[in-house]
Amino acid sequence: MPTHLVSVVVDSLDPAAQARFWSTATGWPAIERRPDQWWAVRPPAGEPGLPIELVRVEDPKVGKNRVHLDLSSGPGGEQRAIVDRLRRAGATPADIGQHDVPWVVLADPEGNELCVLEHRPGFAANGPLAAIVIDTVDPAAITDLWAAATGWTAERLSDQTIALSSPDGPGPLIALVRRDGRKVVKNRLHLDVAPPADGDQAAEVQRLLSLGATRVDVGQGPDVDWVVLADPEGNELCVLLPGAEA
Repeated sequence: MPTHLVSVVVDSLDPAAQARFWSTATGWPAIERRPDQWWAVRPPAGEPGLPIELVRVEDPKVGKNRVHLDLSSGPGGEQRAIVDRLRRAGATPADIGQHDVPWVVLADPEGNELCVLEHRPGFAANGPLAAIVIDTVDPAAITDLWAAATGWTAERLSDQTIALSSPDGPGPLIALVRRDGRKVVKNRLHLDVAPPADGDQAAEVQRLLSLGATRVDVGQGPDVDWVVLADPEGNELCVLLPGAEA
């Protein structure tokens, strides 16, 4: 059976501090999974969303991320209120060449870019996490792999963007957005996928390899129980053991 999306993982120098920030950003509780190494920020039961996993790494952020998170906002002054709340929690303004746009670009306390979107009625059901955005030089070239890895449905929104949405109902989109420039360093955000409990990890890895994925070494070592792959543009994803959940 095919893999499904489990979580978005954020490399973190200080997972506890990052979990506190993203808990503030989403309104979801932060949970310690492994002391000093691994925290999670999860939507409460019954609410739309996707777990955010904060995992300790030793290397600092280098350059602009090619994967980032977009936050939703409601009508009225909610966008400004969210920006103010995040600034108080340690976010800083970020200039990535966005010029005059209706969304606000910030960076979290470790420099990871994020966007606070203007109110978009079509995103009202997504929850506080509106989208996971992947920069790509060619959205169409990586769509089939990401659709296969996540089990989500693809829809072309424009010449610049292809969106993937979950068949299970409301929640964040995965937005594949055309951007100049190619990936040159390991992403600090990646997606974890897993087969169902009765699935076969090795078979699913082979399926994704047949669709254009490649095996990559990000320093994971030989003894981990997940498999690290990359899409045709080098964006990493991990295939977890069957039945794994965030």
